[in-house]
Amino acid sequence: MKVKGNGRAKILTQAELERLFTRGFLTPRDKLLFAIAYYCACRVSEVLALTAADLAGSVVTLRKATTKGKMATRTLPSHPKLQAYLAAYDPPSSLLFPGRSKDKPLSRAAADLILRAACRRARIRGASTHSFRRTALTNMSNANVPIRVIQEISGHKSLTALQRYLEVKPDQVESAIALLV
Repeated sequence: MKVKGNGRAKILTQAELERLFTRGFLTPRDKLLFAIAYYCACRVSEVLALTAADLAGSVVTLRKATTKGKMATRTLPSHPKLQAYLAAYDPPSSLLFPGRSKDKPLSRAAADLILRAACRRARIRGASTHSFRRTALTNMSNANVPIRVIQEISGHKSLTALQRYLEVKPDQVESAIALLV
């Protein structure tokens, strides 16, 4: 868990995610911003660079130029809950999340402030904008999604890099040991 900017981003529980989306985030814009981060397991900087065209149809396109490392474009299916958040938001320009100048996206610092205020309202400590990515990837791993599939979704170049994102809980270790005969 992050404390004063140090440490790893907190893995959010299902209850914490629900509190954030029901009483933490106040506007359709803020809900969509963090729903994309969660349902696409992407970085907040990737979300902020999206345009309306990047969410066309039932896919989300994370363009190569806006991804970390600029390695490849990722095209992901859009989750039905994400589609609902998108339907509730009417972006004011071609950018999904325009900043004050309208021709540039909202800044990462502004997204961080939005999340901090939402976490205060939802009574959640230790979360950061990266928590949505870590939570999504860990949830997929816990649901036994093959690691190569998770790597494809996350855009990590190596399995080693991806594994740093995945949290292993003590009860999972205990269950694994109990399987031994």
